[in-house]
Amino acid sequence: MLRGDVEQELKRIQIVASPENELVAVKSVPPVFHEIGRGTDAIVVSHPEFPGIVFKVYAKDRIHKKEKEWTVYQKLGNCPFYARCYGYGDHYLILSHESGPTLYECLELGIVIPEQVIRDVEEAVDCARCQGLNPRDIHLKNVLLQKGRAKLIDVSEYMEPGRDRRWEHLVEAYYVCYPYIRGRKIPKWLMERVKRAYFNQGGNAFSLPSFVQNMKQRMGIDWLTQEKNGEEQENVSESD
Repeated sequence: MLRGDVEQELKRIQIVASPENELVAVKSVPPVFHEIGRGTDAIVVSHPEFPGIVFKVYAKDRIHKKEKEWTVYQKLGNCPFYARCYGYGDHYLILSHESGPTLYECLELGIVIPEQVIRDVEEAVDCARCQGLNPRDIHLKNVLLQKGRAKLIDVSEYMEPGRDRRWEHLVEAYYVCYPYIRGRKIPKWLMERVKRAYFNQGGNAFSLPSFVQNMKQRMGIDWLTQEKNGEEQENVSESD
């Protein structure tokens, strides 16, 4: 049970979810909290008096997702590849504070992603399925790299129906494409363009060879093997 003053401060956090499934807009966060990250349904903050936990605070119209996520964490139990959920309030979850860069940040910063991470996520997916869950929406921003191992931090869609092959496609890209860019810094604008192109092509109809060829044709460069300086990159990005 949290102290009443902390509860009141949490209630003062004001965020608004986007109807376009973009990141939540943050209207107000009391200065006692430090923002860790934000998603399409919630914001994650830490409090200096609770170093081992974070609070995932949901937008008013996304509270129903809090209930589902709490249920998912109870089913996952002590599976070591996921964050832990210690409790909840009216509009928030209390989660373990997990450190480490996301896989998205690893690509941006040139941090090598070891193959063990891929194996860990595959095991995490199997663990969730054994509990009757449907692990989906696993992508570069909700997998952390922790001392060479993987930690998954978002399970909000694990009770949703339908097959989601995003992680399968990322695994294929890891073995086919990643060897060419391993350890190199990938600019954010390029990753965002690749992400938009992926969503435009359609999930289950995705074909990695045709996708790569299409990206080469659209950009006029071999984005897997050629270096471009910052000015040239910006010009290519703006001309899209």
